[in-house]
Amino acid sequence: MSAAEELENLQEKMNWHWRNSMRVVRFFAFDARAAFIGVFLLFRLTSWRLWLIFIVNLVFFRYLENKGLTVPAAMRNLRAWVVGVERPGWVAVKRRKFMDYG
Repeated sequence: MSAAEELENLQEKMNWHWRNSMRVVRFFAFDARAAFIGVFLLFRLTSWRLWLIFIVNLVFFRYLENKGLTVPAAMRNLRAWVVGVERPGWVAVKRRKFMDYG
């Protein structure tokens, strides 16, 4: 191990914090969730459909990472986009009205 690698390793240990537990787990350069389809590839290596799904999945995860999103954040973003500005969970009678008490 070179001196630069040891220094980098030491800095990583010094900067460790419990908040690092929220970091995304990586499988090579991808989010580990992207490699989940790879488990099925182990059982059926000759299936071109699984390979296609695997490659599309990796491309999709790379796209999300380039946009700065994780999968849970992307799902929340999609849910907010589908629901839109209107919040249907509130009954019209119980919605708060702006009041001017001045």
